[in-house]
Amino acid sequence: MLQEGMTKQMNYPTMMAVFARFREADPEPKGELEHVNAYTLLVAVALSAQATDVGVNKATRKLWPIADTPEKMLALGEEGLIDHIKTIGLFRNKAKNVIKMSQILVDDYGGQVPSSRAALQSLPGVGRKTANVVLNMWFRQPAQAVDTHIFRVGNRSGIAPGKDVDLVERAIEDNVPAEFQLHAHHWLILHGRYICVARKPKCGICPIREWCQYEEKTE
Repeated sequence: MLQEGMTKQMNYPTMMAVFARFREADPEPKGELEHVNAYTLLVAVALSAQATDVGVNKATRKLWPIADTPEKMLALGEEGLIDHIKTIGLFRNKAKNVIKMSQILVDDYGGQVPSSRAALQSLPGVGRKTANVVLNMWFRQPAQAVDTHIFRVGNRSGIAPGKDVDLVERAIEDNVPAEFQLHAHHWLILHGRYICVARKPKCGICPIREWCQYEEKTE
């Protein structure tokens, strides 16, 4: 039984139409966190928790030229890292985790970022969402990292309704047609970041308005 305010799961033909429209508008959507390899992507995503991509990018532009591998990050050290990321929220705890993570990557993985979700989630400061972003963006796996934007879009539209992030993730994996799975995460996050915004969604320019179940549409 649906909770009050929840939308119903879109049917398959509607999902096909919705994601075909997303693909038409942006065939190769890209994440907005700046990185140069798998390691810097992993660190950037970990730093982005409770922070904006813009803020993380501003901090890491001077960091990546000197610490783009676990070995170089360890040489920089925790205090050196703090100097670069102190404009980011929770920077002390994040710096501690990044140094611990880098040591484990050197000791256990030969300095390489592992390509399994379980291995990634065993690293300090890496949760399921961070692991899924790395698997999707770097290893090209159809992993779905559900953040507040995707949670909102999924529930408002009917693309992936669910009362928590795990259920929304499962709804995307179960219901988005296979041909759209690889880019679904980016289409949804960008849609939530720039069009289906939290306070006043821009329904007047929404490319999927005709299929969206959100009742309080704006003009």
